[in-house]
Amino acid sequence: MIQIDALPAFNDNYIWLLQDPHTKRCAVVDPGDATPVLAWLGQHPGWQLSDILVTHHHLDHVGGIERLKAETGARVAGPATERIPARDIALNDKQPIEVLGLEFHVLAVPGHTLGHIAYYHADEQLLFCGDTLFAAGCGRLFEGTPQQMHGSLARLAALPGDTRVYCTHEYTLSNLRFALAVEPQNLRLQDRFAEVSSWREAGRISLPSNIELELATNPFLRTGEPAVIAAACEHGATDETPEMIFAALRAWKDNF
Repeated sequence: MIQIDALPAFNDNYIWLLQDPHTKRCAVVDPGDATPVLAWLGQHPGWQLSDILVTHHHLDHVGGIERLKAETGARVAGPATERIPARDIALNDKQPIEVLGLEFHVLAVPGHTLGHIAYYHADEQLLFCGDTLFAAGCGRLFEGTPQQMHGSLARLAALPGDTRVYCTHEYTLSNLRFALAVEPQNLRLQDRFAEVSSWREAGRISLPSNIELELATNPFLRTGEPAVIAAACEHGATDETPEMIFAALRAWKDNF
């Protein structure tokens, strides 16, 4: 059984650490900083960093790769269409990759960046989605179009409901504040806001989430809901197509 922990980095990043206690091998996802990973390895003698998985090219996701590879010899896998430091394996959509004995499948999810990918393991129902899907939110559109990001989110939303969502930023509370502005009468959303507020006050992280919870509370996955459509139309949507509703929500959130 793989154990997954979060290594905090910078102000609000998480580097996900996957561990196989039987082999004492581990892997990390999106190590923007090598220091937290090397510190963990230093505190756990005998463990080997075997793999580094990368979702996209932004510096806060790749900044630690070269040092980690130099010090551990870890294999680096990342999107084929983006410049990833020290990459050994270039990954494309639907391509499998084995990590710690688990076969992950690559999902192309453009929008935040054009080559952004996610890693999905069906049996364990794990999703490492970088900056595409956040808890109660989604990433900004730095390179892609609203249509691309909406399509990427729809692809992730179609995964089984109990799929655990490991995104890479602690944005949940601010995302929930926006979600409540969109759907103030959503009782499940109200409960989630109260719960996450309590967690954060206690110093607890808000992740992972899961797909079922996101479908119930994340406005970017709820573009077909009447309340979300109405709110988006009050904030610039010129028609009620899901892509237009998404675009209006994203523009609203950018200035929220």
